[in-house]
Amino acid sequence: MINRPGANRGAQAAAQRRQPGGWMGMGGPPPAKIQDAGKTLRQLLGRLRPELPLIAVVVLVGTASVALSVIGPKILGNATNIIFNGVVGKMLPPGMTKEQAIALLQAHGQGQIAQMLSGMDVRPGVGIDFNALGEVLLLAVAVYLFASLLAWAQGYIMAGVAQRTVYGMRRDVEAKLARLPLKYFDSHSHGDILSRVTNDVDNISTTLQQGLSQIVTSVLTVIGVLAMMLWISWLLALIALVTVPLSVVVTILIARRSQRQFAAQWKWTGSLNGHVEEMHTGHALVQVFGRRAKAQEIFDGHNARLYESSFRAQFLSGIIQPAIQFLANVNYVAIAVIGGYRVATGTMTLGDVQAFIQYSRQFTMPIMQIAGQMNLLQSGLASAERVFELLDAEEETPDVDSGARLGDVKGEVALEHVNFRYDPDKPLITDFNLQVRPGQTIAIVGPTGAGKTTIVNLLMRFYDIDSGQICVDNVDTHEIPRDEVRRAFGMVLQDTWLFAGTIRDNIAYGKEGATEDEIVAAAQAAHVDSFVRTLPKGYDTLLDDDASDLSSGQRQLLTIARAFLADPSILILDEATSNVDTRTEVLIQKAMAELRQGRTSFVIAHRLSTIRNADSIVVMDGGRIVEQGSHAELLQSEGFYYRLYNSQFTEAWSAESNGSPPVPAPAAPVRA
Repeated sequence: MINRPGANRGAQAAAQRRQPGGWMGMGGPPPAKIQDAGKTLRQLLGRLRPELPLIAVVVLVGTASVALSVIGPKILGNATNIIFNGVVGKMLPPGMTKEQAIALLQAHGQGQIAQMLSGMDVRPGVGIDFNALGEVLLLAVAVYLFASLLAWAQGYIMAGVAQRTVYGMRRDVEAKLARLPLKYFDSHSHGDILSRVTNDVDNISTTLQQGLSQIVTSVLTVIGVLAMMLWISWLLALIALVTVPLSVVVTILIARRSQRQFAAQWKWTGSLNGHVEEMHTGHALVQVFGRRAKAQEIFDGHNARLYESSFRAQFLSGIIQPAIQFLANVNYVAIAVIGGYRVATGTMTLGDVQAFIQYSRQFTMPIMQIAGQMNLLQSGLASAERVFELLDAEEETPDVDSGARLGDVKGEVALEHVNFRYDPDKPLITDFNLQVRPGQTIAIVGPTGAGKTTIVNLLMRFYDIDSGQICVDNVDTHEIPRDEVRRAFGMVLQDTWLFAGTIRDNIAYGKEGATEDEIVAAAQAAHVDSFVRTLPKGYDTLLDDDASDLSSGQRQLLTIARAFLADPSILILDEATSNVDTRTEVLIQKAMAELRQGRTSFVIAHRLSTIRNADSIVVMDGGRIVEQGSHAELLQSEGFYYRLYNSQFTEAWSAESNGSPPVPAPAAPVRA
C-alpha cells in the first residue's frame, strides 16, 4: 500500500492559533471545560497505578523535605536568641543571677526592661556563646541542605513517574491510531488529532511532573507552617490567617474583570491576525481594486481595540500581585508590632518573632502556588480527557481470520451485490456488481459524489461493506486480515505524499529492504531518474515535509516510482495527472501505462480524455453503475457517459476561446 484514498475527505479545517496573554499572571487562558472530571481523574489514576509505590515515596520524601524546611526558621530563631541573649547579658553586671538582675532593674524603675528580661535566657555578664551559635548555624545549614537534597530527589523521582506514564500513553495512542477506522479520520480534524497526540500529551506530562509534585509540596508546606505558627503564638497565627480570605477575595474580584479583558484581547487578536492574513494573501487584488486605504483603516481599528483590551488585561492581572503583597505587608506590620510588644512584655522571644515573620512569608506563597497549580491541574485534566476520548474511540472490527490466504495474487476482482452507507440514513452504494479479469484496466467515472472513491475505500477495506461480498482471486476479503488485503494493492493518488527525507528514502518506502539497483530501476521506469541526476546530490537530495523544492509533476513521478518498486498485483490510480502541465502529464501517462502492464488496474478519472484506452469504463451515478463498456461503445450509445464527455469537451473549448474572437463550435458532437 502506498497511500490511503479519502484520507483528507470529510475532514474539517482546523485553524488553531496560539493566543497571547495570560490569566491572573499564570501564563495562559482558563482551561477548557471538562465534561466529566471524575471519570477522567479515575482514568488518569488508573494510568498512575503502576507508579503508586514511587508516588508514595515522593509523598514521603516531600513530607520530610517540607518538615525540614519548616523547622529551619525555628532553628534560625534560636540563633537569634543566642545572639540577643548574649548582647543583653553582656550589658548586665557580672556575678549575679538572672533573678537578681531583674530585681535590680525593678528597683531602679526599669520594670519594662525587667519584664522583657524575664522572658529571656540570659546570664548576667556573659556575652554571646559562639560555640552554641556555631552549632545552631551548622544545624541550620545541614537542615536546609538536606531539605534541598530531598526536594531534588522528589523532583527526580516524579520526573521519572511522569515520563514513564506519558511514554506509555504515547505508545498506546500511536497503537490506537493504527487501529482506528478511516471514518474516524474523515470525521475528525487532522489538526485536532495531531493536537491530542502532541500538545495534550505534553500538557499531561507537565501537569504530572510539575503540578502534582508542587501541589503536594504546597499543601504540606501550608500545614507545616500553620502548625509552627500555632505552636509559637496562636494570637499571631490568627492575625496571619485573616489575610488569607482577604487575598482570595481580592484575587477573585480583580480576576473577574481581567478575565473579561483577556477574552476581548484574544478576540481582537484573532480578528487582527485574520485580517492581516487575508490582506497579505490577496495583496495583489487589494492593490488592483484600490482597497489599500480601506484595509489600513480596518487594521488600525482592530489594532486600537487590541491595544485597549491588552492594556486593560495586563494592567488588571498585574495588580493582583501588588495587592496581595500589600496585604502581606500589612500582615507583616501587624505581626512585627504585636510581636515586638510581646517581646517587650517577656511573653515571646525575639527569635520566635523572627521565625514567625518568616513563617508568615512562607504561608502566603504556597497558597498562591496552589491556586496556580489548580489551574494547571484543570488544564491537564482537560487534555487528559481529550486523549482518553481518542483512546476510547471505536476501533475497526477485528479481523476474521478463517485461514484463507491470497497467495500469489493474479488480480481477479469481483464485487457482488455490495451495499454501503456512511450515514445509516443515507444509502450510498446500492447493489453494486462488478467483475474484473486479471490484467484489465477499469476506469471509474461519474459526477462528484457518485461513489468513485468510496469503491476504492471498500476494495482496500478502509471501510467494511454493509452487505454483499468483495473477492480477490475468489477469496472473500472479509475473511482474511486487512494487512494482507492491502499488500495486494498499490496506489497513486491525486494528492502526492512525500515525507521529510532523501529522494532515495521516499522511493524505497514502497518496498522494505529495497536494494539500490531496485530503487534506480523503479526511478527509471517512472521517468524520475533523468531529473534526479540533475540535482546536486542526486538520490541523496533531502526533501522537506511538503517537498516544495520539487514541482507537482516531479512529486507525482516520485509516487509512481514508489508504486513501481512495490510491484503490486492490483493498482489504483486516483486522478494522478489533474495538477500538472501538459508535458508532464504526457510523462506521467506514459509511466502509468508502463506501470499498468500486466496488472489489474482501477483508474478514477475526472478528465475523461485520459481513459479512452481503458478495457472497460464503469460509469457511476448515485452509487450505482449506470453504464459500462469501452469508450467507443459508450459514446455510440449516447447515454450518460456521452453527455458527460461532450460537456467536458464543450467546457474545454469554451475556456480556450474565452477572451478571444469567437471560434465556430464543432458541427457535431464528438463520438469517438
